[in-house]
Amino acid sequence: MNPNKALWEQGDFTRIAAAMRESGEDIVRQLGIARGMKVLDLGCGDGTTALPAAKLGAQVMAVDIASNLVAAGNRRAEQAGLAANCQFIEGDACDLSGIENKTFDRVVSIFGAMFAPRPLDVAREMVRVTRPGGKIVMGNWIPNDPTLVAQILKISAAYSPPPPEGFVSPMAWGSPNNVIERFGAAGIAWEGISCDRDTYVFDFEGTPAQFVDTFRQYYGPTMNAFAAATRDGKADALYGELVQLFERQNQCQYPGRTLIPATFLRVTVSVG
Repeated sequence: MNPNKALWEQGDFTRIAAAMRESGEDIVRQLGIARGMKVLDLGCGDGTTALPAAKLGAQVMAVDIASNLVAAGNRRAEQAGLAANCQFIEGDACDLSGIENKTFDRVVSIFGAMFAPRPLDVAREMVRVTRPGGKIVMGNWIPNDPTLVAQILKISAAYSPPPPEGFVSPMAWGSPNNVIERFGAAGIAWEGISCDRDTYVFDFEGTPAQFVDTFRQYYGPTMNAFAAATRDGKADALYGELVQLFERQNQCQYPGRTLIPATFLRVTVSVG
């Protein structure tokens, strides 16, 4: 099996996405989506940004490599009465060969396509399927950033085996220089690319420790880290580090709820 597919199918990202809905809607409201626009959401999960785009009247194609998330997204679209204009399909951000050139007004990937293993292919495909005058918008976690997700991935990596030869870190998408280089190779001049820091808020109904438990049970990268740490007798140490991180970054003053902001790089690419 494709290792990236295996990574995201082994858990259940819907459990994490439940804490991400409000910020997902905020991002979509800023995309300039009008009724009738065609939107592609890459690495869509179960629809945190795809469904809000459909609610604005867009025709949305939502693509994810994990079949369980595609099924969950189609269920959510059906339940929301949006199945007519929001379809979830299985696919790979590295190869969108089933999609015609210059199809979409907006190509969106919020913490999705950054995890695909061939970033140059991802950039090329996103540019290829975007209409002239359209925009590509990515949300990417930033390497070595002190906020939540970058630190989860950093801590998890410290307990995991070294990556295979040739591995390209998904966090490289959080560097503006890499973004400019990758879209430049796809034919986009640097003047058409903007990179800005933004904030995404995780809103979890439960304590920080319970939120860590959710990552441990359902988030692929954290699941892998715990599997490796368990083999090494270090699972308790990993758990303790993550609980400290979540408790330190929690900004909610009320017990039983967790609010954690995380900084990300918002990438906007104008396609001529």
